[in-house]
Amino acid sequence: MAEEKEPITIKKYANRRLYNTGTSTYVTLEDLAVMVKNGEDFVVFDAKTGEDITRSVLAQIVSEQESKEGQSLLPIAFLRQLIRFYGDSMQMMVPSFLEQSMQSLTSQQGKFREQITQAFGVGGFGTLEDQVRRNMEMFEKTFAMFAPPFARGGKPGAATDEKPASTGGVDELKQQLDEMQKRLDKLGGAKE
Repeated sequence: MAEEKEPITIKKYANRRLYNTGTSTYVTLEDLAVMVKNGEDFVVFDAKTGEDITRSVLAQIVSEQESKEGQSLLPIAFLRQLIRFYGDSMQMMVPSFLEQSMQSLTSQQGKFREQITQAFGVGGFGTLEDQVRRNMEMFEKTFAMFAPPFARGGKPGAATDEKPASTGGVDELKQQLDEMQKRLDKLGGAKE
């Protein structure tokens, strides 16, 4: 039977510094987030009162993660509904429901990753991203084949043996349209 490890004790001092008693070092909320991601269990105590403040520290980590660009996991509607449950008769059911939902999501996540690995090889999502990139390149090349010859660098009506450009075709077309608009504006101004 596997022996359960005691959680690491973190002490929070009045100056808001966090001290890992296991490593005898000060840590940051980011360090604690990494510990959670690595599956390390810890408890946080207020150094002065001895009160267990693990929940508020974990909530603070979530808040910091949510404030990072592109890191948001919690939709605003979910947060509002969660706040509505405080003080409601359903409040007692919410923690166990959320815990079971997260366990189910974690279980499904493992299965999903397995399926991706089986479908796309060892790289999983990396291989999927490569496929998307290749599809986009192919789309750009196809789009360039249907662009008028002058959009590819030739003159209108002139045959060209050049290969279609795989990138920049749209930008070149926009630039040519801008130049034509400037010429039209000059012609319109000269007639007035």
